[in-house]
Amino acid sequence: MADSVPSASKEPQVPPADRGRTTIADGVVEKIAGLAARDVVGVHAMGSGLSRTFGAVRDRVPGGGKSVARGVKAEVGEVQTALDLEIVVDYGVAIADVARAVRENVISAVERMTGLEVVEVNIAVTDVKLPDEEEDEPEPRLQ
Repeated sequence: MADSVPSASKEPQVPPADRGRTTIADGVVEKIAGLAARDVVGVHAMGSGLSRTFGAVRDRVPGGGKSVARGVKAEVGEVQTALDLEIVVDYGVAIADVARAVRENVISAVERMTGLEVVEVNIAVTDVKLPDEEEDEPEPRLQ
């Protein structure tokens, strides 16, 4: 009689990559979307006037840093996400074209980097930057 080695299990083994769960925080998706939106030509800034004002103050506080997620709100589920963006466009651009380009760029970046399905990207154009307007967030002066 030959000795038979008992098998540990009759069930197929789960591949290592499938052992466990990955969760992605809302803030991660917001940063990815914010950077992707800023890459689109015609987007001057992100956020409403109030959030940009608070952001300008926070940027001047040591260690505050610039918030790349400003103007972006994400709701992240297990396999899907939805995004709301507030943008300021440059004067003279076709707003519908800019919004379409932002939507495409954001969806592409978020889906590629996170694997989440982006179900919607809502865009609110909160302002238009006129050529002769001063910047809301002037560059700090070096003395």
